[in-house]
Amino acid sequence: MKIRRILATAVAAAVTTPVVLLSVTPAFADDKPAAQTQSKPSVAELEKAAAAAQAVYDDAVAAVESAKAALEALDTDASPLKVAYDAAKAVAAEAATTKTAADQAVLDAQAAVDALPETATEEEKTAAAEALTEAQAAAKTADEAKTTADTKATDALDAWDDARVEAARAIGTAQEAAKKALADKTAADEALAKAKEEEAEGGGEDETCVPEAKLTTVVTGLPSTVVAGTKTDFKLRVTNGTTKTMDEVYPFAYVHATDKSGLKDLDDLVHLQWSSASSSTWQNVDNENYMDRISPLKAGAHADIKMRLTIDAKAPAGNGVTFVAGDYWNDNGTCGGSPDLEGYEFMIAAAGSKPGNVPDAEPSSKPNSGLTPQTGASATPAGGTLASTGSSDATSQLALASGAALAIGAGAVFVVRRRKAGTHA
Repeated sequence: MKIRRILATAVAAAVTTPVVLLSVTPAFADDKPAAQTQSKPSVAELEKAAAAAQAVYDDAVAAVESAKAALEALDTDASPLKVAYDAAKAVAAEAATTKTAADQAVLDAQAAVDALPETATEEEKTAAAEALTEAQAAAKTADEAKTTADTKATDALDAWDDARVEAARAIGTAQEAAKKALADKTAADEALAKAKEEEAEGGGEDETCVPEAKLTTVVTGLPSTVVAGTKTDFKLRVTNGTTKTMDEVYPFAYVHATDKSGLKDLDDLVHLQWSSASSSTWQNVDNENYMDRISPLKAGAHADIKMRLTIDAKAPAGNGVTFVAGDYWNDNGTCGGSPDLEGYEFMIAAAGSKPGNVPDAEPSSKPNSGLTPQTGASATPAGGTLASTGSSDATSQLALASGAALAIGAGAVFVVRRRKAGTHA
């Protein structure tokens, strides 16, 4: 099952304060705005991209193996750096032996001097003193030679160790490059597979989806003024006002905000989350994905979804609107959804503001489903349950595009939705 939505948003500045946000929603539009037209890559182009990504990945894997081999080579007996270290170490060991012998010769010469009897001749005393002097000079030379040999051995070991560290880092760098190349290859393969699937299905374009005014989405509990730096919980109720069960219903939500001038986009500072009535886990609404499906939603039944709006403390005073809608898909291939995106406007008050008691946000146009509200509103959906884990299988097929335009004299939000339906798996 594939349902795609393209949402084109145009934000205008008003000459009055506050800015009035108006939702104009031609549903199931046949023509995509010219500003949103994009060239879609062909299967042949995607095949070339996938082949190129595969080649890059193969090279990256080879680079990892080469880096590993370079590290292993450094530890072999034939490694020039290891050979140099072994030779320097041997020289240092020999120098140490020589120094030890020279030091002992000094001790022996000193003992000979000390052992001279009082009756020793001057010649004997002179010979013993000269022997001591020569031994001390030899010991000094041996000590200097050992110091030099030790330094060379240390330098050779450092050079070998540094090379091994660099080789290990090279492996890490090559592995990171291979990881990125694999991600790119996977994305390219998936894009190609998706394009081939759509091509086999005739392009995925299906105009059999119809507007269904009796599939309503209503927000309750969203204040008309929200203070920056706070979280606000409210509820989204999706109701099937028809006489037939809808096998799968996909709720949709989108939040947009600007400063008071209407010129500065605040979308990065407003965050929308949702949770099923039976779960305490909050999931982000990222303006690209529907929420998890309600499956099924029986005739006359409704399902409640917990919503949470968070506005960053650094957000300036401004204006916002939360759009909601719903789409359905039946096992027999029929599909459709809300004719409009219903907008609920709210003011953003600066952090620390005390707005007091404020009324709830009102919809831009109050829907009339022709239903008598069900009694005993429950925390769990009536006749339908939200999928408990993960996103729906349609999630990866959903897309959102947004743009901004300036109009003099009034602020307006223009929402255009296109639904595309392919085969239902």
